[in-house]
Amino acid sequence: MRRQPRHDATPCRAEGWGSLTTLHAQPDLLARIRNIWESARSQAARSVNTAHVCANWLIGQQIVQAEQGGAKRAGYGKALLKELSGQLSGEYGDGFSVSVLQYMRGFFLGYPELLAKQHAVRVEFDALPKQHALRGEFWTEDDWRPGLLNPGLSWTHYRTLLKVERRGARDFYEIESVRNGWSARQMERQIDSFLFERLAKSRDKKGVLALANEGQTLHRPQDAIKDPYVLEFLDLPESHRLVESRIEEALINQLQDFLLELGTGFAFVGRQKRLTLDGDHFYPDLVFYHVKLKCYVVIDLKVGKLTHGDLGQMQLYVNYYDREIVAKGDSPTLGIVLCSEKNNAVVRYVLPEGNEQIFASRYQFALPSEEALRAEIRRELEQIDQSATPAPGPKRRVAVKKGKK
Repeated sequence: MRRQPRHDATPCRAEGWGSLTTLHAQPDLLARIRNIWESARSQAARSVNTAHVCANWLIGQQIVQAEQGGAKRAGYGKALLKELSGQLSGEYGDGFSVSVLQYMRGFFLGYPELLAKQHAVRVEFDALPKQHALRGEFWTEDDWRPGLLNPGLSWTHYRTLLKVERRGARDFYEIESVRNGWSARQMERQIDSFLFERLAKSRDKKGVLALANEGQTLHRPQDAIKDPYVLEFLDLPESHRLVESRIEEALINQLQDFLLELGTGFAFVGRQKRLTLDGDHFYPDLVFYHVKLKCYVVIDLKVGKLTHGDLGQMQLYVNYYDREIVAKGDSPTLGIVLCSEKNNAVVRYVLPEGNEQIFASRYQFALPSEEALRAEIRRELEQIDQSATPAPGPKRRVAVKKGKK
């Protein structure tokens, strides 16, 4: 017996096709809905993070006030935290260990103005202390300053910041985290690599204060340069057997981490971009564009000690880009030679006085220790002092006129 076709087959196909044609007619619809949903999820996450931060600060405040009330008793604070931890852990589970309560206490002491009424958020208490509402009335970006609550910083951010003892350095990392949207992991990496100290060592006292108060500002090309660059994320050994191509390949594979280390404003353009001069070919390793300084940045990698030839080659690259590539509105090209070892005297005498285009910086594959960084700063300051001191000239003989006895 011949099977009759289903009457609903065609309408089903038509309905499916109609759905596709509807979406084809409005290709941005799905993207807009996704943006709305992702934005809502992000905002909800920020609200939860902010509530978490506020609650931890308030708990720290209560602990400090209770400790002050019982300060005359020996070991009162320690016993109080232990008792609180046992009680709260029994009621709410993990998250209230003694060490966590100590962080909350330190958070209040380290950020005493975080929830001040005239600042970032208003805290309103009912008759019962446990019944309160947090109303997020945040300052605008221009009004915000370090020490005030910012919805872009999570409890993990603040816990990491509390490990930075120097207030100026802590303020710097807080500003840069908010400005660049660093995750807590990214911020911790910058702290561990002593970013503040690496930037501060090439600045005078006024420049260091500006770092602490304003973050990294780019008024001159050298403000964007670090020395050394820390490339620990490449997981490469400190070995003379390394070749430039292997480092370059590793940097491309870890480009996001490398951009974080380079700093704000760097955009990747390409690698091994060929330059041809009368039939001769040259290949700069990496090319970036700095969107804030509005200039190309050419980077060459060198294994071993920097030579005058390396600087001369970079001068060729910079001149070529300035004359052949740079467009109207672009600033002069910057060149950075990254080497594992350099002689500052060679750099000083090869490059012209007042140079603001070519820089030689070292790279290293391990995070620096604070002691090593301090020694490096002292060494550079001594070299600066020596270069500023004029060389002694020949001794002049002073004729003494002999008088009669």
